[in-house]
Amino acid sequence: MSLKITEDCINCDVCEPECPNGAISQGEEIYVIDPNLCTECVGHYDEPQCQQVCPVDCIPLDTENVESKEKLHEKYLRISGQA
Repeated sequence: MSLKITEDCINCDVCEPECPNGAISQGEEIYVIDPNLCTECVGHYDEPQCQQVCPVDCIPLDTENVESKEKLHEKYLRISGQA
């Protein structure tokens, strides 16, 4: 699965620079995560970095974008130009 940012986001700006895939950007009101770029940090880190730094714990799994660890790894390989 990719991750998503909920309405609890306080726009603190700490998650965006932590994303190794550039999946996080400022939306109209809060930060958003592009599910086409989010790999839950698979290929980079053991844990999603945005979740680790979020002070309000507003970045859950996105149940609308279900992907296995294998699919996330394949996406990482495509994004990083290794596939």
